[in-house]
Amino acid sequence: MAKSPGGGAGRQSIHDLKVRVKTARNRKHSSTIWLERQLNDPYVARAKAEGYKSRAAFKLIELNEKHHLLHPGNRVIDLGAAPGGWSQVAARETGSRESNPLVVGIDYIDMDPVPGVILLKQDFTEESAPANLIAALGGHKADLVMSDMAWPTTGHRPTDHLRIVSLVEIAADFAVQVLAPGGSFIAKVFQGGTEHELLAMLKRSFATTFHAKPPSSRKDSAETYLVAKGFRGDNRVIGGGD
Repeated sequence: MAKSPGGGAGRQSIHDLKVRVKTARNRKHSSTIWLERQLNDPYVARAKAEGYKSRAAFKLIELNEKHHLLHPGNRVIDLGAAPGGWSQVAARETGSRESNPLVVGIDYIDMDPVPGVILLKQDFTEESAPANLIAALGGHKADLVMSDMAWPTTGHRPTDHLRIVSLVEIAADFAVQVLAPGGSFIAKVFQGGTEHELLAMLKRSFATTFHAKPPSSRKDSAETYLVAKGFRGDNRVIGGGD
């Protein structure tokens, strides 16, 4: 029996099985690279097989398994919820149902319904968004505020850095206003993208603050997650004065 160049008889290597995407006439090279990566990403295939709206669902699953962020009966606010993968995980872990919704998500992008989740179509940075989220949660305090938000990058690193930090600060400011004592906050940041001042303020409001990078976060990505647990319950405004 003839052997394949890779070694075993008729056996294909992982390299041989990798899907290659040709660059179409009207498609940018960067888009081709992204598409090729998606087609070869095991988390993308797994998300489709398990019914999750995005591979990002596994980031929250892994963060939760290690850091115990979600519990039955918790109330959760999902900032930048589209396409809904994090909301799906939160609804499952909290036991959120249509008759008793415990999860509220917000995004300016259209989203398909997520069972057990109230979805608001609005830009979270709009002035009325925080009040709308609190109203959707029935006026209750949240046990977890989570944010997978990120501005579209401009390609100018200093500008992107400032935009990312600003978004995290807005999310953190909201979290300390709506969290119940003992609550948690998680937010996507990028390496070098979290200012020391913000971390210092979070440490004053939470018992534990640290960075975490779940296995499903691509190794070549600069993204990581800021995790703050054990909210002290003072409900101070992070970005405000004394």
